Amino acid sequence: MGSEVIILPVIFGAVFAIAYLYYSTRNKERMALIEKGADASIFFQGKREGKVPFWKIILINVALLFIGIGIAIFLAAFLVYNLGVNEDVAYPGTIFLMAGIGLLAGFAVAKRLEK
Repeated sequence: MGSEVIILPVIFGAVFAIAYLYYSTRNKERMALIEKGADASIFFQGKREGKVPFWKIILINVALLFIGIGIAIFLAAFLVYNLGVNEDVAYPGTIFLMAGIGLLAGFAVAKRLEK
């Protein structure tokens, strides 16, 4: 009964701890580079020509993932109703298989876009 009360603060605490460690470590690294005389321009990432924006790659991967899941549902229904495969095996198996193929295709498309 009391575990519901503890879960939310633990999640927020974990997110806060990760963010704190990330920013404090980044600050320490930058201060060390500045003390050694490194140029401050290395901290700012400018837009490089020909680079595909990150959001486009994410969008392609998510789109191909959902396409794979949709195809998997149709394929599983075909397996269940026409070939008599057990429903408990057909749906999860084809969904995971086609989702993996969709993500692999998204990786290939994103790699081709970056060239």
